[in-house]
Amino acid sequence: MTTYVHVNRNVIASNAKHGTDNPAVRLQRGRYGKPTYANEVEIDGPSRVVYSPHKAILPCGARLVIETDAPVRVVR
Repeated sequence: MTTYVHVNRNVIASNAKHGTDNPAVRLQRGRYGKPTYANEVEIDGPSRVVYSPHKAILPCGARLVIETDAPVRVVR
């Protein structure tokens, strides 16, 4: 199953505005999988960066993602 990694820009903006440090890296297994948030992830294999300027790649609206079938783990 493909794993998608992207940066949630709304979380970054909120952190800057409110001085918080909520995780902004969103990790999702499959297009409709439950997301996990982290500050850092490691991709243990090949991956690719995909940009779709006119159509969202994920239901959350992401247009730029890293796609991989390799194992991805959250670094805590």
